[in-house]
Amino acid sequence: MSNGYRAKITAIGGYVPPGIISNHDLEKIVETNDEWIVTRTGIRERHVAPKEMATSDMAVEAARIVLSRAGVAPSGIHAIFVCTVTPDMLFPATACLVQDKLGAAGAWGYDLLAACSGFVYGLTTAAHIVSVGPPKKILVIGADTMTRILDYKDRSTCILFGDAAAAFLVETANPGEEGFVDFVNEVDGSGGQFLYMPAGGSRLPASAETVAARQHYVHQDGQQVFKYAVRKMSEMTETLLRRNGLTVDDITLLIPHQANRRIIEATAKALSMPLDRVVINIDKYGNTTGATLPLATIDAVESGRLKKGGLVLYAAVGAGYTAGASLWRWNF
Repeated sequence: MSNGYRAKITAIGGYVPPGIISNHDLEKIVETNDEWIVTRTGIRERHVAPKEMATSDMAVEAARIVLSRAGVAPSGIHAIFVCTVTPDMLFPATACLVQDKLGAAGAWGYDLLAACSGFVYGLTTAAHIVSVGPPKKILVIGADTMTRILDYKDRSTCILFGDAAAAFLVETANPGEEGFVDFVNEVDGSGGQFLYMPAGGSRLPASAETVAARQHYVHQDGQQVFKYAVRKMSEMTETLLRRNGLTVDDITLLIPHQANRRIIEATAKALSMPLDRVVINIDKYGNTTGATLPLATIDAVESGRLKKGGLVLYAAVGAGYTAGASLWRWNF
């Protein structure tokens, strides 16, 4: 039951590993070229974590930046949600590893596995936990080392993804402050066959056979994912606006999941949303899965496109299928 508390976002921060794989680098690995990749995806480069760096390491770096900017000690964190499909290991949860590395004694948390919709689901979860009081501070972290699960013999998938982490601090708003407005989340499990990693779970445990069959890598039917993503992101956005008595003109920025520039442009067209009010930064990072929404937000804030009082709408579609949209009034 809600006690009337509202959630707000008070600090953001990200970590991008220094290594870069450009389209020209990929030309030396797989049959592709820069023009083909840019035309079909909008991606020019993507970052790659060094071998010794795991998802938890990037998540901790992003979290430390957020806490520093907020002036909050790790001991002041109530919960940590790590949105990822590339955990350090199946268990313990990456959130446990992050909590320990941060020294966030007393914080609870877990990993949230919803693929590219993970971060928007994490925001929804944090906002609702904050709403029941007493006042809380929650770290929502999107972090993925996607390059660890890419088949560099498959040019349709290996060009798409990169590594990164980014985080938001979600906490209780002061009386009269705005923040979280509303959300729409959905799943459609019938689409699970179109974007998945076949092996590594209880159905196909790791074995010499699954490794030889290259079943521990991302597999995707790009056309099916494209069509679903465009339709669902536009539908959810329209539902959210209609339910809150808003129109596209009321939205300061649409920040969509960065999977493919053509998906983003098609979604904007379906909504009649001008591209100058849509954040697109896929050219610099590729698809970083859990980290795309917070990374795009950081770019929007640092470029001055998102300021205090702005109304920002997040939208994402991911493997599962998972889908979500979330509406927030910006607080800083």
